[in-house]
Amino acid sequence: MTDNETPAEDQVGDRVAGLLLAAGGGRRLGGRPKALLEHRGHPLVEHAVEVLRTAGCARVHVVLGARAADVRARAALDGCTLVDNPDWEQGMGSSLRAGLGSLAGTGARAALVCLVDQPGIGAAATARVRARFRDETSLASAAYAGVRGHPVLLGAAHWAGVAATASGDRGARAYLREHEAEIALVECGDVARPYDIDTEADLVHLE
Repeated sequence: MTDNETPAEDQVGDRVAGLLLAAGGGRRLGGRPKALLEHRGHPLVEHAVEVLRTAGCARVHVVLGARAADVRARAALDGCTLVDNPDWEQGMGSSLRAGLGSLAGTGARAALVCLVDQPGIGAAATARVRARFRDETSLASAAYAGVRGHPVLLGAAHWAGVAATASGDRGARAYLREHEAEIALVECGDVARPYDIDTEADLVHLE
């Protein structure tokens, strides 16, 4: 704990785990794994981990899939818990299930879920959503001009429900739609740009 960090802040940093979904194979990018795309001189996965840590997540779990061995070899992910998802080709839902499963028994009371291919969402927006943690029933999401996006805060009380409904590339979408009235929307459009790196044309966003 640093001199300017209170015990309460330290506890929240441990109780809210960062969960980075970084398993995608980049099918529309010629099969280049998104985790290894370079941004500001580092693989995207390193950039995303740093965002979560700067936002206050002391614990970060990273779900790997496509070319996981290469990601482990080329990216500096010291201090992270690396979770292999052998079913990554089934879509984001399988990675979300794997990531939430890896948090069981860690003492984490919420997961702050980020996607590796959204470098326009930095620590400022991520910290705003993290700050909405109250207890394991918390449910919050960044919003951009009122439209729900990432990151998403999932209190531990919701993990089983999310895992049961996560399939394909929908992630937590179905569960969040069912529990829309419970979600605290956190406007982040003033500090972040929620674009995805999905196609060759999107590579213009990388620096």
